[in-house]
Amino acid sequence: MKNFKLKRTVLTFSAIGVAFVVLSWGVFGHEHINNAAVMALPKPMQTFFYNHLDFITQESTVPDLRKYTLRDKAEGPRHYIDMENFGDVASIPLPFEEAKKKYDEKFLADNGILPWYIQETMTKLTKAFKDKRKNEILFLAGDLAHYIGDANMPLHTSANHDGQLTNQKGIHSVWESRIPTMFGRNYNFYTGEAKYIDNVEKATWDMIKDSHSQVEPLLLIDRNLRATFTPETMYEKDANGNIAKGKFGDLLYTKEYVTQFHTALNGMVESQMRKAIVMTANFWYTAWVNAGKPNLDELDSKELTNRNKKNLKNDLKLWKNGKLFGLEIENEFD
Repeated sequence: MKNFKLKRTVLTFSAIGVAFVVLSWGVFGHEHINNAAVMALPKPMQTFFYNHLDFITQESTVPDLRKYTLRDKAEGPRHYIDMENFGDVASIPLPFEEAKKKYDEKFLADNGILPWYIQETMTKLTKAFKDKRKNEILFLAGDLAHYIGDANMPLHTSANHDGQLTNQKGIHSVWESRIPTMFGRNYNFYTGEAKYIDNVEKATWDMIKDSHSQVEPLLLIDRNLRATFTPETMYEKDANGNIAKGKFGDLLYTKEYVTQFHTALNGMVESQMRKAIVMTANFWYTAWVNAGKPNLDELDSKELTNRNKKNLKNDLKLWKNGKLFGLEIENEFD
C-alpha cells in the first residue's frame, strides 16, 4: 500500500547492524533507483507499482539482507561477476546452462553469476506477471531491480571489487554509497519512459560490459587523487586518533576527499544510477509485455488506486523535474 510520506519504517537496517554497504549500492542508491523506475513505467503498469511504492522501494535492499542477515551462501555470487577471471569476454557462454557446463560450481561460486541470475529472475518475474500473482510480482520486481543496480556499479564486475588488489581498499563504499549519500540529492532522476527490450540476454551482457569498461578509469582517478592526499587528510579520525569507521565497518574517508573524488569522476556515479533506473524500468516493462500485458489494475482495489491517484500525478510532475518525493534515507556513515 502506498503511504503518502515514504519513510523507511519497515526495514531499519542500522538497527539490524548488517555490514552490507560495502557490497551494494547502499540504501540511498538502491531505493532511489527502484523509486525512479516506478515513475518511468507506462500507465498500465505504473498505477499498480505506485500503489506499492513503499514495498518496491524498501525491498530494494532485501537481497543484501538475505546474504548478511540470513547468511544465505547461495546469495553472494548473485551480486557480482569477476569478469577478469572468465578470460576473453567473447568466450563466456551467455546462457546459464552453457556456462554451468564450461565452469564448475566452485568457480561460479567464487567468481559470481550476476548476469545469469538477472536473466533467471527476469524469467520468474515474467511468469509471475502471466499468472497474475501479485505478491510474487512485487517481490521479484524488487529483487530484479537490486541485481540490475549491482550490474551498473562497475566494481561489481571486477575481481578488484574494493581496490584490494591495487592498494585502494575502501573505494567501493566511497563510490557507490558515500558519494550518492553526499551528492545524490542533486542528481537528476528523470530518464523518460521505459522501452521494450528485444533481446534480454544481449541487453544483460551489454550492461555488464558497459559497466566493466569503467572499472579501470575510476580506479585510475582514485589512484591519482590518493597521490595528492596523506593518511591524515584522506581519512576521518575517531576520538582516539585512529582511522574512523562507519556503522558497517567501512573506512571513513574525509568529506574533502570524497568531494574531490566525486568532482574528478565527472558525473560517473549519477550516470550509472540513471542507467540502472532505465534498465530496471525496461526489464520490468519487458517482463510484463512478454507475459501478455496482463491487466494489473485487477490486482488492487479501486479504492486504493483512487486514493493514490492525486499523489501519483504530483509525484510524476516532481520526477519529470528530476526529483523524487518522500525518500528519507538514514545517513549510513555518521
